[in-house]
Parts: sequence; C-alpha cells; structure tokens
Amino acid sequence: MNEKFEELIDSFMDNEIGLCEHFLTKELAGLLQQNLLDLDRDEKMFAAGIGNNMVKDPAQKKRGDKIYWLDRKNNDINELAFLDQVEGFIDYLNRTCYTGINDYEFHYALYETGSQYHRHKDQFQNNQDRKFSLINYLNTDWEAKDGGELIIYGEETTQKILPTMQKAVFFRSSELEHEVSIASRPRMSITGWLKRS
Repeated sequence: MNEKFEELIDSFMDNEIGLCEHFLTKELAGLLQQNLLDLDRDEKMFAAGIGNNMVKDPAQKKRGDKIYWLDRKNNDINELAFLDQVEGFIDYLNRTCYTGINDYEFHYALYETGSQYHRHKDQFQNNQDRKFSLINYLNTDWEAKDGGELIIYGEETTQKILPTMQKAVFFRSSELEHEVSIASRPRMSITGWLKRS
C-alpha cells in the first residue's frame, strides 16, 4: 500500500497534482461503484449544494452532481475498507510530509448524463479546514469521448484527467481551481477532503 501512497505524493510534489492509476483495487472499486448505484436506485442520493451550512446556496446552478456522505456509522464493509485506506494514507502523509491532517470527509458523487461542475476551488471562504482534495473514480471503461474530465488549472498549465476506474487524484484544496466537464454518460466517484482543524 505504501507504494500507492508514494505514487500519489511523488507526483504531487513534482506537479502539484498527485495521480495514482490504481489507488483502489479493482475489486473494491467495483463494490463501491455498486454501492453508489444501489443508493441512487433507492433514491438516497441528493442534489449537492454550494457552500457549507453557514453560506449554502440552495438555488445554485454551478454544480450538477448528486451525493451521499460516507460515514463509519453506515457500517458498510466496502465503505469501511475505503475509509481504512484513506486513514492509512493520512497516517503516511503525516509521517512523511508533516501535514498535520486530523480529519476527513468523503461522499459518493454521481454526475448524470449532461451534468457538470463549473470552475471552482474546494476550500470555503469562511472555513480553512480543507487542506487537500482526494478524488477516487469508479467508472468502468471510461474513454475520452465520454467527456467528464477533471480539468485542473495551474498557474502555467491546464491538465485534463479522465475519470477512469481505480484512479485517485490529490491536490491542495485552497490553491487549484478545477471543474468537471460535461459527461455524456453517468460519471461516478468518491470525492473528499483531508482536513486540519
């Protein structure tokens, strides 16, 4: 597992964007994908908003995904395995990079066909706890023609990342603006933030 953690951290140090093509095992990614589909079928996912509880905009048009928050209280074996891996990564990140991360939050995200998320940063203006964004993709056989790229805007370059199965993306929440381009098929991920409070 440390090799996957190193791959994310090394690419982040080189490029401000950490990438690991197979952060999740194929089996776990498939099981989490099925969880997301089951939640959507059972109408347990809800339209995402913009902002936190203090400044939430219920009428926003900036993002078009549906979400469901992961929680250890759900007691789902696959979600627990994912959160165990996240906690392992946080422990490794703190030991090797002294980041002081002491909390996290993650949710399933489903972009239905034709939806997107316009350019934004992940850190709230009135709360600086989110330090790093970590996205894990759950899309089988995704191709460039399917759209739905994560587009990250650096100072000098723009990077487009296909949301392929098992891939993880890692970057600073406060620094890099990014967007999700329009997807031509349903697009699935687990998206979250590593926090320091």
